[in-house]
Amino acid sequence: MTIAPVLLQQVEDTTNRIAAEAILAQPGKDDGLIPAYSLLGQLCDMLVDHIDARVPAQNMREVLEKRLDAAQPFDDDSIACLQHFAEHYPHVVDALRDGKPIEFKELKSSRAASAAATSAAPAAFTAPRDALMDMRLEENRELLTEFHSEAVDHLSQIEAALLQLENNPTDAEAISSIFRSFHTIKGVSGFLQLTPMNSLTHEVESLLDLVRNNKLALTSTIITEMLKSRDALQALVGQITVALEKGILPTEIIPVSGLIIAVKKLAAGGNAAPSAAPVAAAAPVESAAADAGLETSGAPVSAATHDEEEPVSAVPTQAALQQAAAAAGSKKSSGPSTIRVNTEKMDSLMDVVGELVILQSQLQESAQHLLEGNTALQRNLAQVSRITKELQHTSMALRMIPVKGTFQKMERLARDLARDCAKKVTFSVEGEDTELDRTVVEEINDPLIHMVRNSLDHGLEPAAERVKIGKPESGKVLLKAYHQGSNIVLDLSDDGRGIDPKRVLAKAIKQGLVPEKNSLTKEEILNLIFLPGFSTAEKVTSISGRGVGMDVVRRNIEKLRGKIEIDSEVGKGSRFRIILPLTMAIIDGLIVKVGDDRFILPTTSVKMAYRPAANTIFTVQGRGEVLDLRGKIIPLHRLHEKFGIEPRARNPAEGIVVVVELSGHTSGLLVDEMVSKQEVVIKSLGALMQGLPGVAGGAILGDGNIALILDPASLLSAA
Repeated sequence: MTIAPVLLQQVEDTTNRIAAEAILAQPGKDDGLIPAYSLLGQLCDMLVDHIDARVPAQNMREVLEKRLDAAQPFDDDSIACLQHFAEHYPHVVDALRDGKPIEFKELKSSRAASAAATSAAPAAFTAPRDALMDMRLEENRELLTEFHSEAVDHLSQIEAALLQLENNPTDAEAISSIFRSFHTIKGVSGFLQLTPMNSLTHEVESLLDLVRNNKLALTSTIITEMLKSRDALQALVGQITVALEKGILPTEIIPVSGLIIAVKKLAAGGNAAPSAAPVAAAAPVESAAADAGLETSGAPVSAATHDEEEPVSAVPTQAALQQAAAAAGSKKSSGPSTIRVNTEKMDSLMDVVGELVILQSQLQESAQHLLEGNTALQRNLAQVSRITKELQHTSMALRMIPVKGTFQKMERLARDLARDCAKKVTFSVEGEDTELDRTVVEEINDPLIHMVRNSLDHGLEPAAERVKIGKPESGKVLLKAYHQGSNIVLDLSDDGRGIDPKRVLAKAIKQGLVPEKNSLTKEEILNLIFLPGFSTAEKVTSISGRGVGMDVVRRNIEKLRGKIEIDSEVGKGSRFRIILPLTMAIIDGLIVKVGDDRFILPTTSVKMAYRPAANTIFTVQGRGEVLDLRGKIIPLHRLHEKFGIEPRARNPAEGIVVVVELSGHTSGLLVDEMVSKQEVVIKSLGALMQGLPGVAGGAILGDGNIALILDPASLLSAA
């Protein structure tokens, strides 16, 4: 088969680089080991259609791979093999060019070196594994930084793929994805001599190899052990995070020996009784980025140990990355490229854009009297306004991240809880690509954990009980995200027993949370579950029942300027809707005026605003002023009293009542007038004014004046 001139030139260049590494190689040192291994991988990829020329490179690569797996440097035999390869492989290149039969005489010690390395590997892994990771931070900082970001991505992929395999154990693509991720972590951790991580990933990779080669059926037990192994790796990567960010080396040993023994037992069982369950072989990676040894995100693609169809590992060194990029040539990547940016830089950008938005509003305000008849100025100001708005939306979009990572954690939590509760659960997610402000995503994690726990522990009935009442044996829990106007909604629903309002009310009366004689609606009764200390659980379990949780859920959501709604029907299930603003940096606000001062109310909590009739205002002994709102009595609060301001309208019939709703409770706020509705950039008030009840922050308006952004929850709570 003829070879393209461009490809032939790349093969020749790569062969020359391998020769340079062979000259520099020294026994007892690992300098050049990784670059040579990476270059051989690239060579194998280039020659995928020229098997005869590929075999010598593949054999040489296996020799070096055994050294890497055992975390061993070059020895005399491996150097002799590499130098022999560098000396004789140019003849293979000449044969390719001339279209002649390829002859390559393997060095006899090549196979011996491979066998020696193979036999040495188990010895390396039988050493005590529960030890501190020796990171050699000073000399390895750059490599560790590259490896850290890569490992975080791979651990996320491993968890997602394992949860996918729970429902479809024969998914060949998911098995291949996990294998590649474990293999990449194993290879680089071996090179960096991170022994606990290398030892664990080596054993898990061996187990996965049995699965993907149809020698072992994938069971729930195997998935559980791999998830535990993934968690241990997460803890080890966490130590690298601390070391890189704070310079603090690990002082705590993360135990992995128990996991290694468990994985080995599973693998031994697989060898003794091979499974007949068909699992398709791993598909080769076809993208140009993978051909070059690079993923589109910039992370190296993992290497193959066991067959020649696997993509090649690019070790996170600058030289290897440059070589891989050169091998890609003019090929285009199959997906969008990405870069990592420090979050502090993102926050700084948002601050600057916020200042620009304020300045643009001020310019618009200042130029009002100059605009008449000046079409050029009008056009220029309109252009500035358009560009500013575009820049604002783009910078906001940079802060947005998908909720996929959080949803993935909930899937894992549901899986583990289902096992603990001995319940059968089908947990599904929708809209996981929906994007939300990074700050909101971080803060919403704990509330979702509480809600998923309650759904599985309280909401879903045991399998036997479900069958008895005619329901499917497996309970359903659905977590979905979607946009609703300028908000995002996180919706958690189940088909369990539902919340019984009578039982909730009886418990609340028993606990003295509400009086015996009351006229609460169903909605108000359901909202009682958010009261501190409230629980309907008959007994305390390790999962829930202590009355701590739902009050924290509501408090955390309101801190994010969001709200939570409940809908439940006895015997049919429950539904919780969390409504959140898209971003924490900019809010949609209603500007109101009291005296000479202006305040901003988040529109998410405003239900309506109107001028009340004089005969709808009453004073109730011991409760203050109340307002008759279409037959419903709600408390009325005067904003000027809260802030000690002289109002223009003391008579409510001459002012405006803004009706706000929070956690199912409705109240009225009396203000002098409504000014406008607009997006404002939230500004911190500084440490001196931090934590003022009723105040969430400040904003600079278009005329340059400052307005306080009110927090209705703490404002009404204080009142």
